[in-house]
Amino acid sequence: MADILIIDDDPQIREVLRIALKQAGFATREAGDGAEGLAKALNGRDDLIILDIGLPALDGFDVCRRLRVEKETPVLFLTARDDEIDKVLGLELGGDDYMAKPFSARELVARVRAILKRSQGQGQGAANGSLKQGQLEIDPARHLCRFDGQDVSLTQREMAILGVLMLRPENVFSKPQLSDVIYGPAIYVSDRTLDSHLRNLRAKLKQAGADDAIETVHGVGIRMGPCQNG
Repeated sequence: MADILIIDDDPQIREVLRIALKQAGFATREAGDGAEGLAKALNGRDDLIILDIGLPALDGFDVCRRLRVEKETPVLFLTARDDEIDKVLGLELGGDDYMAKPFSARELVARVRAILKRSQGQGQGAANGSLKQGQLEIDPARHLCRFDGQDVSLTQREMAILGVLMLRPENVFSKPQLSDVIYGPAIYVSDRTLDSHLRNLRAKLKQAGADDAIETVHGVGIRMGPCQNG
C-alpha cells in the first residue's frame, strides 16, 4: 500500500482526495498549509505528495523547491489556474505531473498510479547496478554520480536523463524521446522544461571537469560524450 501526503488548504478538497485515494487502496495523511506540509514531507516516508500550488504564505512552488534539496518524493501539483506557465515552472522545480481544479477524482487516481508505477519502474531499472562512461560513473539505485572520483550532486530528473544516455551511449536521443522516457508518453513536457534540466545537468558536470559529457548532434538530439577530460 502506497502512502500519499495531501497538502491543500481547502478541507473539502482534502476530503475528496482522501475518500478517492482510500477507495483506491492508498493510505493518506494531510496538511492544511505549506509549512505543515513541508515539515511532514521532510520527516515522513511518503510514496507521493499531492501538492496544491495556491497555498497561503508558503506556496506549493516553495514547498517543492525546499523539498527537492533533501528528497526526491514524486509530486503531483494541483492548481486552480490552468496556466501553462505554472505547469512549466512546476515541472522545472521537480514536479512529476500537474492537474487543474476542478478535477476528476477518477483521473487523479489514475495519474497517481501512473506516477507510482513510473517511479517504481525507474528504481527497478536502476537495480542492475552502476553505469560507466569514461571517467563518469553513476549508480542510480543509490542516487550517486561521480566524475574522476569527485561526487556530483544531481536531482532525480538529472539522474534519470543521465541514466538513459549512459545506458545507450551510442544512441542519439531527440527531445521527445527523452521526455517520453523520463516523464512518460502521456505527459506533455515543453522543450523549455527539458532544456532547463539539460542545462543544469551540463553545468554540474562541467563544474566537476566533464566538459564533454553530453554532446549535441545538431538537428537530431543529444548523446553521451567520451567523458575523458578532467
